[in-house]
Amino acid sequence: MPKTFALLPNYPNPFNPPTTIRYQLPVDTHVKLVIYNLLGQRVAAPVDGRITAGSHQISWDASDYSSGLYFYKLTAGDKVFTKRMTLLK
Repeated sequence: MPKTFALLPNYPNPFNPPTTIRYQLPVDTHVKLVIYNLLGQRVAAPVDGRITAGSHQISWDASDYSSGLYFYKLTAGDKVFTKRMTLLK
């Protein structure tokens, strides 16, 4: 069981087009994962709901998006984490 909240680097990075985003929760909480493009526009929200404690992962398929930098932001309870990923096609 994780002892702290964590947003781990996506794998692989750079990616073409699927990537895996992993995160850890020490307690059950509401989680929101949002992906933004370089302009700050929201392009996807693959997670939005109450998630149980533990290690979790989601796969994001970016087939419909252009190459470039993207940011993913995890909000879990009162914690907020942001990381960068690169899509290469």
